[in-house]
Amino acid sequence: MIVGIPKESWRDERRVALTPAGAYALAKAGHTIMVQAEAGIGSGFTAEAYRGAGATIVFSPEEVFARADLVIKVMPPTVEECGWIPENKFLFSVVHLGSTNPKIHELLKSRQAMAVGLELMEDDERRLPVVTAMGEIAGMLLPQIAGRYLESTHGGRGVLLGGVAGIPASRVVILGAGNVGTTAARVFLGIGANIIVMDENLKRLRQIEMCLSKAVDTMLATPYNLEHCVRSADVIVGAVMIHGRKTPHVVTDAMVHEMHAGSVIIDVAIDHGGCVETSRPTTLSDPSFRKHGVTHYCVPNIPSSVARTASHALNNVVLPFVEQTAESGNGAFRDNQTLRSGVYLYRGHCTHEGLAGLLGWECAGEELFKD
Repeated sequence: MIVGIPKESWRDERRVALTPAGAYALAKAGHTIMVQAEAGIGSGFTAEAYRGAGATIVFSPEEVFARADLVIKVMPPTVEECGWIPENKFLFSVVHLGSTNPKIHELLKSRQAMAVGLELMEDDERRLPVVTAMGEIAGMLLPQIAGRYLESTHGGRGVLLGGVAGIPASRVVILGAGNVGTTAARVFLGIGANIIVMDENLKRLRQIEMCLSKAVDTMLATPYNLEHCVRSADVIVGAVMIHGRKTPHVVTDAMVHEMHAGSVIIDVAIDHGGCVETSRPTTLSDPSFRKHGVTHYCVPNIPSSVARTASHALNNVVLPFVEQTAESGNGAFRDNQTLRSGVYLYRGHCTHEGLAGLLGWECAGEELFKD
């Protein structure tokens, strides 16, 4: 099979879905790897590195999309890229249900594409391999982002996350006790911040208390508690995610209006629609804006700011699924439940309930994969 790796076209996206190590593994298995010349440059992987791993270097994205049997990329394809995909080809990328462009999915559907959403894949233990890998990186970056925007030079409150002797630490409220929230809480804790983790699931709150030895406060995310905690927070981390669904707004415009001027909101859930009503997507080159005097940081691809680390992590998770698909074609969807759970379009049919609901389409069942 011909596996194609194009250069990412999204603004400020520096990750690459497969590293030279991934290309080497596929080439050793007898597959043809086609890499656009600058696909890995943002992560520090040169065309020569891919060529040395056995890949063929091409110089236009059209050639990658037109010739490859399976295209693997990070961000969703653009409308233009969809126009380059022939019929009955495989596409692996994230979907970003919260910012779905119907035209993209209509084009993929019309081309009978077999499309896999990387962030939709779920294993037997209901874990999300790609989301977990990227969430860990994002969670580790959040304290340094929050600290930067709390600084006076960035229009912040001018307070230190960890405080100093005689001066209390900043108050950080983390919404969501999942992977991102837990990782962020651990790193914020290491800095010395005063942390409250909120979730509507008591089981998750118990897990984070055990994980962090009761060093953080936990609270149910009831409307009353949310209003009280958001109002007094120096930093809000929005890490709410409902798998396969658009994220609901749990922090309202009115709540943001009551926050201290110069406080910070980091809406990590922005790629699923955002959990703060005042959020809107931003970019790494223009990452923040102010609303009601509060700095909002709403970058959907936070891990791209450490693109080399993130690309290695993505490669480690995605490569086995690419290898199985390259080897078995459609049979990989039948044989691998985790891979099958990520399929959202299959030969003209929508197979994901969340996407079908957003677009008003019928959702086909798994019997499609039995052929």
